[in-house]
Amino acid sequence: MLDIWLSGFLGLLQFRELLFLAMGMAIGLFFGAMPGLGGATALALLMPLTYGLDSFSALALSGGVMGAVPMGGSITAILLNTPGSAPNAATCLDGYPLAQQGKAGMAIGAAASANSIGGIIGTISVLAVLPFAKELVLLFGPPEFFLLTLLALVTVANSARGKLLRGLITGGFGLMISFIGYNDVSGGQRFTLGIDYLWDGVHLVPALIGLFAVAEMINLSVKGGAVTRDIGAVRITGMWSGVLETFKHWGTVIRGSLIGTIIGAIPGESGAVAAFLSYSLTVQASKNPESFGKGNIQGVIAPEAAINAKDGSALIPTLAFGIPSGAEMAVFLGILVLHGLQPGPVMLVQNQTEIYGLIWSLTLSCILASFVGLLLVRPLALITLVDSKILIPFVLCVAMVGSYAVDGTIENVVVTAIFGIIGYLMIRFDYPRLTVIVALVLGGTAERNFQQSLMISDGHWSVFVARPLAALLVAGIVMLLVWPLVRGLIKRRAARTAAS
Repeated sequence: MLDIWLSGFLGLLQFRELLFLAMGMAIGLFFGAMPGLGGATALALLMPLTYGLDSFSALALSGGVMGAVPMGGSITAILLNTPGSAPNAATCLDGYPLAQQGKAGMAIGAAASANSIGGIIGTISVLAVLPFAKELVLLFGPPEFFLLTLLALVTVANSARGKLLRGLITGGFGLMISFIGYNDVSGGQRFTLGIDYLWDGVHLVPALIGLFAVAEMINLSVKGGAVTRDIGAVRITGMWSGVLETFKHWGTVIRGSLIGTIIGAIPGESGAVAAFLSYSLTVQASKNPESFGKGNIQGVIAPEAAINAKDGSALIPTLAFGIPSGAEMAVFLGILVLHGLQPGPVMLVQNQTEIYGLIWSLTLSCILASFVGLLLVRPLALITLVDSKILIPFVLCVAMVGSYAVDGTIENVVVTAIFGIIGYLMIRFDYPRLTVIVALVLGGTAERNFQQSLMISDGHWSVFVARPLAALLVAGIVMLLVWPLVRGLIKRRAARTAAS
């Protein structure tokens, strides 16, 4: 096995392959930073251009794109509260408050180092697990998928410390929005109001752009000024402080990377699930949860480590079964087929050099993109000093163009505007946006797997505890629901003891 790993790595070290890798990395950084574009759009545009390439070069180019997209998205998420792609929305929650405090350099440094470490851990996981990929993927059925999404929702609900009721309200709102459109299991349209555009539901990326980019620009226009006025802080707080913060919070990096690795190996689960689950569990584990959402550096490290670790392990179901974990991997499947590489057990046996070359290219692109981000951190941080009269029109134009570019429909722009207003009202009245996002991401998946579970069990609810993994997930959900009550009792008892 070691000789196959080395053959894939040595094949990537050729000048031609390194050139395509660097080209893919540059493209990935650009498309990752542009709201609404992301890796799926970049790969779709590059697909016909790879036709004349050999399969190894095409995979090096694709791996370069996919490895760099998360870093590009984190830069705009931190500086402008504008996530380049859905997973980077989790980075906004604490990355943008840090930028407002003049610590954009530190946040980008932390994101870059967490990206690299998460990518490396994801690669190690893939190399270790890929030979046993079939057995791993088959552990999950509809009941396990439903319970996993429910676990993520409960975790996020618990992360809204001091705002539990508001978090439940916004989470319920997000679930209602996620039910709009076609019912995948029973059929029929729901809550579409006769609008054809809503048959596919509310599109996630335009909604995210509205909730973050547009909402924050509205809020900034009300306040006036710039993102931060402390030019001294921007200059002093550089990238290396962020890198050091990552190593200070090593446990957060490991936890985020492992979460990303597990989520990525599950077919159909997106990077947004990994990012928000990692963020929420970090809040749960923190001794100071109230600091999250206000500029806690762990709120940047946790999702960024998960995103890149997820990208590596997402190759497991994609290559072993041809089951993509998201839009990016779905487009990547088209590139594989275009070059005569049919995902499945045969590919795992006959194309091992190409597979491991792809894994190494993904990892190297992630590391190189992080270094590029570190090199550019100081000039990029100065964006936060731009006056709102210049910044707001620019960001709004980029946001609306990015929203339109998702699938070329003007309705996306309308959705972005509507969610921008909703997002601003949530900022204005201090309602958490995190629960809305997670509900939008997970609502459809939870409903679909719930209905499928009841169908395969003839309506018997015991299906949700019938298998060991399902029972373990149920236990985790119960523990998350009970633990806040236990922790509250412990705090009250400690307060009474101290008073007496």
